[in-house]
Amino acid sequence: MGRVALLLFLFAVTVELSLGISHEIHPLRPRLGSGAANLQVLNISCLSWRFGVETNNIIGWYGVPQTCKSYVGHYMLGTQYRDDSRLVVYEAIAYAESLKLVGDGKDVWVFDIDETTLSNLPYYVDNGLGTGKYNATLFNSWVLQAKAPALPESLKLYKKLLSLGIKVVFLTGRGGSQRNATVTNLKNEGFLTWEKLILRGSSETGTALVYKSNKRKMLEQNGYRIVGNIGDQWSDILGTNTGNRTFKLPDPMYYVA
Repeated sequence: MGRVALLLFLFAVTVELSLGISHEIHPLRPRLGSGAANLQVLNISCLSWRFGVETNNIIGWYGVPQTCKSYVGHYMLGTQYRDDSRLVVYEAIAYAESLKLVGDGKDVWVFDIDETTLSNLPYYVDNGLGTGKYNATLFNSWVLQAKAPALPESLKLYKKLLSLGIKVVFLTGRGGSQRNATVTNLKNEGFLTWEKLILRGSSETGTALVYKSNKRKMLEQNGYRIVGNIGDQWSDILGTNTGNRTFKLPDPMYYVA
């Protein structure tokens, strides 16, 4: 290993530790690019598998194929995930800036929370990057710590929308028992104000798609106009009352029906 390569290696490890990311992820280096695209799953590359997931052509999957863990690690911790997210937000901001608002305070933009507003990547790095079975107890414990970092691109969109006079509604599948932690986490990460924070009640059953459709319908029945809607899951942006335009952020780590 040359001197420059060694310095870069030590720098990457330092950054990794400072961000609280488990050293276990280190073998998935290099951090640049999506990496390991030649890994195979079901006779297709992991890159093609992710494309199928993001385009909603592969549905009903319950975890990242074990052979694609390395690929997903490279993607999420490298530059490509940020680049893909940046492109989505660039388009969202361009769209928002083109709107002619009524100006009565009823124009809102709906944000999902997990992997849209706040990132649970530190949790997933320590728990298999989506390859293992979902553990509700462990994930709830993580949420209650209120330590999820903001997605930088989403925070940029949030601030731009407020400056344009568009109010923000957070619509999440998180339960009511997680409200206080969610409020604390959002405010700590720079999301200081919002029109509504909607969490799922204990009696609200059914799929995420139906639940979120119903909540958006209620918003519109109360006079709000959903000018935009952004989420990482297709269940965030499909269904009814989706808004004037939807935006899908990348997330190959898990699927919400």
